[in-house]
Amino acid sequence: MSSPSGLGRRRRRGRRVAGRWAVRIAVAVAGALLGILLVGRVDAPIGPFDATLAFSPTGGGAELIIPPLGSLAVDAYDGPLGLDVRLQRLDQQRVTELATDPAQLDGIIDEVTADLRNAVVELVWTTAGAALLGAALASLLVLRRWREPAIAAGLTAVLLAGTAAWSVTTWRPQALASPTYSGLLVNAPELLGDVEQVLAKFGAYRASLRGLVSNVSTLYATLSTLPPPDTMDGTVALLHVSDIHLNPAGFDLVEQLVEQFPVDAVLDTGDITDWGSEPENAIIDRVGNLGVPYVYIRGNHDSAATVDLLESQPNVTVLDREATTVAGVTVVGTPDPRYTPDGDDPASRPSLEQTGEALAEFAESLPEPPDIALVHDPEQAPPLAGSVPLVLAGHTHQRDVRMLDGDTRLMVQGSTGGAGLRALQGEYPEPLTATVLYLDPGSDELVAYDEVTLAGLGRTEATIERTVVQPLPDDGTGAAEPSTAD
Repeated sequence: MSSPSGLGRRRRRGRRVAGRWAVRIAVAVAGALLGILLVGRVDAPIGPFDATLAFSPTGGGAELIIPPLGSLAVDAYDGPLGLDVRLQRLDQQRVTELATDPAQLDGIIDEVTADLRNAVVELVWTTAGAALLGAALASLLVLRRWREPAIAAGLTAVLLAGTAAWSVTTWRPQALASPTYSGLLVNAPELLGDVEQVLAKFGAYRASLRGLVSNVSTLYATLSTLPPPDTMDGTVALLHVSDIHLNPAGFDLVEQLVEQFPVDAVLDTGDITDWGSEPENAIIDRVGNLGVPYVYIRGNHDSAATVDLLESQPNVTVLDREATTVAGVTVVGTPDPRYTPDGDDPASRPSLEQTGEALAEFAESLPEPPDIALVHDPEQAPPLAGSVPLVLAGHTHQRDVRMLDGDTRLMVQGSTGGAGLRALQGEYPEPLTATVLYLDPGSDELVAYDEVTLAGLGRTEATIERTVVQPLPDDGTGAAEPSTAD
């Protein structure tokens, strides 16, 4: 029979042993999680996309993150680790290959499935290695005994095996039909249509996805072959864009036109995003890489966060009833007073006409009249008649050039983003449009302009139409009639 003192010693010893193992487990788990967070990720191609896959301590399930749209979460399994798949960018080389090889396009679903399976397998081994290494290093640093890393690695291996078994036994394939959306997808579900119905009819989904990839591929292939026009020597070239609405192809078009013409500056009359949400802003930092001044006014779809992000880029000037000078040309501008996603009360903000009147008063207060005024909505333009020779606008997604009173020319741009991400669906997508303005460097007057049109998704036409608005010097440059390049 054990004595009370002996029993007490055994209990104390047992508590010490349990305490040591609790510390070991805690250190191993902390080191394993740190290793997973730091290096437990892989970069892999998923069909025509480059993607990053990682496990995170989010309590099971999978999440597809699609910058800038938002994310799609599926509660497909339980466990301490969730799978994050982030689509990074569209690989133009693979897109071009898909566009030129119908056989590849026909097998795109199988390719994506195989790529995802291979990437997940690679991620599992990478994550396991990161967890074992993290646990071993943490135990060595914290417990400072040489045998502890082996013990920590063994504990981690057991935990990983348990996590894998937990995930497999709780696998719920039916959850794939009930995804949860967040981010922009919640704000604008019409971008992707009725996804639950699409998932329920996988055959129709497969055909839809094949057509979507084909359309994107055709668009990029056409964009890469857009013919460079003859530049007008001795003039200032300004690129007018508007209503990009977050379409990556719209940003690509801007980049290509800046390089091909080349232009001295870009003038953007707003709606660079769709809903002004935080996920959308991840893509518009491309503006900072253009290498030319970028003058912008806020559209009715652009948020204050969007404006702040643009203002933080060194080549961007945001006008809010202000003036700036680019390439010797004085430009004034004012934002659209509305913010459509808010659905705010019209009575709480100035009218479009009032903002146009305020900009006209500002223009008339300058020592010299400005050369160009930027507004988002054409309804802001009439009060500027006679105060500025050229007014640029957007908003309507329809090109229009007309004269206002006082010899003021109003040029309304179409949509440089082809109405944005909505263009990914629809039988008759809108074209992508932009205009290069040529101004006389002495008088800063408009002398000609090139209207660039790239047909919408699934089309192959690209045109550049030049219009001369006043006689040019008789040196062989320009033409009195518009010319078109296909």
